[in-house]
Parts: sequence; structure tokens; C-alpha cells
Amino acid sequence: MLTKTHLRFVRFVFAFLSLLGALSAVQAAAPMTTISQLTADWQRAKEYTKEYLDAMPEDGVNFKPTPEIRSFAEQMLHLSAANYNFGALASSKPNPMQGKKLEEMAEFKTKAALTKAVMDSYDFMIDAVKGMTDAQLGESVKMGQREMTKEVVLSKAFEHQTHHRGQCTIYIRMKGVKPPQEKLF
Repeated sequence: MLTKTHLRFVRFVFAFLSLLGALSAVQAAAPMTTISQLTADWQRAKEYTKEYLDAMPEDGVNFKPTPEIRSFAEQMLHLSAANYNFGALASSKPNPMQGKKLEEMAEFKTKAALTKAVMDSYDFMIDAVKGMTDAQLGESVKMGQREMTKEVVLSKAFEHQTHHRGQCTIYIRMKGVKPPQEKLF
């Protein structure tokens, strides 16, 4: 038979476990990264990508290792278009390149114009991130049929630019140039 003391203890344990469950749910919904961390990561990615652009000689900007894949410029412009799209989705800022097909734009096919276009996309992303709060990272948005947090959108954007910059390593090597040293920190 349960005494009043035992009953109070059981209620206390139940309340305590309920509180722990609620705190776990809040913690699970909270973003794992912070705006300051994301800003630093995107700034580092911008600098690293600039090193890739600087390494490629002018005659390599429109180089394609094989006819059926993107040129170096097209890889970098694809990366840039995604920076704008992901950054706009995460931050709710208007995408200044909405509706434009950067990869097909002839005015970005020189080294100077390409470098400016790519750096502008990183500036847009960095400003988009800086304009957010840590709490906004946990907000949900729809990307096509998928729903995800803004933090996940920014994570996917970072993964995307890393992937396409990494592909450009081969382009640079095929032009006889040593690619930039990895820049993790």
C-alpha cells in the first residue's frame, strides 16, 4: 500500500521525468550551430574559393575536361547560383539573381568577371546569415517537397559549394597548376 509520502515521491519523479522530456524536446529543436559560427565558416569558404579562382589561369576559365561536363566557370557559376538560392530561402531575403541562369551568362566567362560574380554570391550568403538570429536557425522552411530547418538549408548549401569547389581541383590540376592547400580552419 502506498503512503502519502510514497505517492508524493511518485508524483515528483513523474513531474521530474516530464520536465526532462520537455527539456530534451526543446534541446532537440534548438539549432546545433550559431550565426557567428556559420558566418566564420562561410567567410572561410569564400576565401578558399577565391584561392581556387586565383589559381586557375585565364586560359583555364572556360576549360572542360570532357565535352559533356561543366567548364570551370560553369562549375563556379553553378555554385554561385546555389549560394543565392539557398541563402534567400534560409534568410527570406530576395534573391537578386532569381530567374537568371548564371552558368549560361557570357559576361561571367572571363576570370575577372567570374571572380566578381562568385565573390558576390558569397557576400550575399554571408550577409544573409549575418541577418539571421540563432533562434531562426530552428525555423522550418519548404524546399521543394521537403521541409527542413533553416539550419539544414544552410548546411546543405555549405555541402553543395564544397562539393563543386572540390570538383574544380581536377580542372586546376589538368591545367598544370597545383590547387590551393585545404583550408579547414
